Amino acid sequence: MTQHNVHILDLPDDILLLVLKKLDNIDVLYSLLGINNRRLDVIVQEKIFTDVLSFVSISNLTEEISPISALELNRFRNGILPRIHKNVKSFIVESDSFGCILGAATYPNLTQLKIFNFNRAFVSRFFLDDSPLQHIGKQQITDLILISNENNNEIEKIEYAKHVYAIIFNFFKNLKHLSIVHPAVHDYPSLSLNNLSPMTFSSSTLTKLCIDVNDFDDCLALLDGRLKNLAILAAQINYIHRFAFTSYNMDDLPGLKSFSLICNRSTKGYTNLVIPLLRRMSNLEELNLYIHILRGHTFVSGVDLHNEILIHMSRLHTFTFYLASETIITDPTIRISESNIQKTFENGKYQQVICMVDYSDSNTLICRAFTLPFNFHRLEHISYNIPNIIFNSVTYLKVCDATPFKHEFFVRLAKAFPFLKSLFIDNIWPPFLKAEKPYHRDKDWCSLVQYPYLISLDIHHAAVNYVEHFLSEREIYLPRLTELKVFYEDLATVTHNFTRDETRRNCAQVKKLIIGRCTFYPDALCVYFPLLPY
Repeated sequence: MTQHNVHILDLPDDILLLVLKKLDNIDVLYSLLGINNRRLDVIVQEKIFTDVLSFVSISNLTEEISPISALELNRFRNGILPRIHKNVKSFIVESDSFGCILGAATYPNLTQLKIFNFNRAFVSRFFLDDSPLQHIGKQQITDLILISNENNNEIEKIEYAKHVYAIIFNFFKNLKHLSIVHPAVHDYPSLSLNNLSPMTFSSSTLTKLCIDVNDFDDCLALLDGRLKNLAILAAQINYIHRFAFTSYNMDDLPGLKSFSLICNRSTKGYTNLVIPLLRRMSNLEELNLYIHILRGHTFVSGVDLHNEILIHMSRLHTFTFYLASETIITDPTIRISESNIQKTFENGKYQQVICMVDYSDSNTLICRAFTLPFNFHRLEHISYNIPNIIFNSVTYLKVCDATPFKHEFFVRLAKAFPFLKSLFIDNIWPPFLKAEKPYHRDKDWCSLVQYPYLISLDIHHAAVNYVEHFLSEREIYLPRLTELKVFYEDLATVTHNFTRDETRRNCAQVKKLIIGRCTFYPDALCVYFPLLPY
């Protein structure tokens, strides 16, 4: 049999193009442009390889980003970008390499930027009028996505609004789409418009805005007419108070086509604030709601949603939601079942809906209703009652119960939330995790639980038994844990004053340790947590 060695240059142009299209654009340009082959130079300078350039790699599983190497960056700056600069329409960059990449050439067709690790210092350097990149920013950019790495929630919100958010609005004059997001939940300053002029945040071009705001008043402010052509608003809110503190223009919003409202904390303002706002959106086509409602003595049913909201939105075609109603039980003899709630959603107007009922104590009921597939990133107040569903999108979870969590619960938790990054445990009741009597043991009592993507663990509201359980490598394996919040006394007890080998491995990657009032770290602790910044 004769063997044939086919070189890539032996392929016809159409086949070679198909092969290269399966590769990353950055790899194609770095490997094949400028290697003294005119045919390859022509092919790899096609727009399909040069219009969108991503200088960061993002893990599909962990979402961790990795910038290109200094060697690669230098080659792009000096030899590649000056040759393809007219084709570039979109850059995806990390903040440290932004200036180098944008300064390598002029980009007359650049309209889109996605910047990772953005912060206040970055704004001061690049988004001011004396910036060398001001022409691109002020005139060309229409789509801007900023992924913040600001991790100080003690920054004054008003000052941050003036010196970061306002500068962004003022610098980019032709924005149509702006998204400012943060991978954490509470550790950064959200937008607060309190006592600021409406002209500070106004635009006649912006049609899509995705942003985190401090409270519901800020959401009302964004919808008071200052953003004249806004069609899509996705707002994540820290607080929805019972009443608004400021009066805003409350005209209808016929131009709004898509609205997403995610509230991070429970609220008593659903009836007084949320429902009236939604009724102003008569032409809405897509609606996403995530709210934990302190309802008093009733829960939100499918009938309520239809009569209070959906009947006012004739054009709505997509409605995804997670609504938790926390109610007070006045008659403990009356028990509400999940099937009772489920029936209120069986009128054909909803996609698949799952209902859960939890009696957190003798006086409180939490009723949850949510659409499938579940697309939200957080869940709170979850008890033993975990449905037989895989929540692939959830990365932040808070579990709490008035009964002890057994090892079997954490086995189910790991299966139900396979991509969990942050876990908060609120349970002061010690479990039977290592009971000697066989009838106290769970069926999975000896199985090792793995949380392969968990980076943050908060157990300072948990019994010391849970500290023991999560730090012991015989029970749970946490290969990526980098942030731990726990009481110092519990940590010292479980680790045998920072000498115990069994708990050492789960502590080895921790870079941020929050241990309450303790301000002095003994030498043994520093050795036990070798990656802490001292």
